[in-house]
Amino acid sequence: MSLAAIFAITPPQLSLDAGPALLLLLIRWAHFIAGITWVGLLYYFVLVSTPVLKTAQPGDRGFVITQLMPKALFWFRWASVVTVFMGMWYWSEIVRSDATNAGVKPGAAMGSFFGIWTLAFILEMGILMSPAEILKKGPVLTVLMTVILFVATYFYIALNQHGWESNRMLAIGVGGGYGWFMMLNVWGLLWRMQKKIVRWTTINVANGTPIPPEAQKAARLSFLVSRINFVLSFPLLLLMAIASHYPLFANVG
Repeated sequence: MSLAAIFAITPPQLSLDAGPALLLLLIRWAHFIAGITWVGLLYYFVLVSTPVLKTAQPGDRGFVITQLMPKALFWFRWASVVTVFMGMWYWSEIVRSDATNAGVKPGAAMGSFFGIWTLAFILEMGILMSPAEILKKGPVLTVLMTVILFVATYFYIALNQHGWESNRMLAIGVGGGYGWFMMLNVWGLLWRMQKKIVRWTTINVANGTPIPPEAQKAARLSFLVSRINFVLSFPLLLLMAIASHYPLFANVG
């Protein structure tokens, strides 16, 4: 082939739709980037930061908590918001499309999502904030959280199996439900506890004021919530992949 023929090859043509399709692409892109940031920081906290802080010297621990943690927690909590709300925006378009094709309204599907997964969080918060310490023991808490999330998943699927719901809608409805639950954990429990720990540690580093005994309880609660989110991230990521690539819920109706 001559040099002229090589340069005469028609370049690939790009199709950039400036309409709704491009908007959904950008939404998904933002969802992915924020999700990587959120889950990546979650894994850092659970697998790296927490084990290191347990064995760190008091001075090193104080530096990490007062200097590193506020910045990491900023990106962590806001990445959770962007991840969830961009995901909900994308999912709502899937629900609307499925409902329109079936000639029904999408309100019940959306309502069941927010109602069920928010209720699951409220039940979890009741357990973790309860004065009954037995409920927060590892094996007991594992059983309780498994039951709560299994029942929530069952009821979400049971309330949305009319035959018109697509695999994508149901898979993201469950996986996104876990994401909604995890975001509520971040803002409703984890951030509340971490703010206190950072404030107490900052005062301790600045003027030597003893860290109050409540800090141990706050740290324990933060640890439990982080572990719950860590474990829940695995089925969440699986369901996000299943949504478009494996028909797990293809025949649920």
